Amino acid sequence: MLNENVKKLLSENMWDLATCGENEPNVVPVAFKDVTEDGKLVVGDVFLETTLKNIKENGGKISVSVYDAKTLEGYQIKGKAEYLTEGEIVKTFKAAVEKMFNGAATAKGALVITPEKVIVTTPGAENKKVL
Repeated sequence: MLNENVKKLLSENMWDLATCGENEPNVVPVAFKDVTEDGKLVVGDVFLETTLKNIKENGGKISVSVYDAKTLEGYQIKGKAEYLTEGEIVKTFKAAVEKMFNGAATAKGALVITPEKVIVTTPGAENKKVL
């Protein structure tokens, strides 16, 4: 589902996660993130309290926005999130966060997002095209 352009943009840029719960939208930037070999998006949970509350309330619905501020190439990825508190992905994020914050913060878990739809947000003729 994620073509090479989408994967490249995801690996090189920040992501914004959007969720909604109790009719209140929420969006947060995330820096601790990765794309797995099987095309899932993973996010380390450092400060995702509202995001986690929303996905619990809405059955896991989440949207990820990624774009290159210079070229304006961008994509929105809609999918379903699952929260993990143990396993290799969580261990990897814990180590990365603890290293960056010199032990002052840690990852409490990880979101694993299964993409269901990828939409082009790049301005131009392809805008709103579903990949």
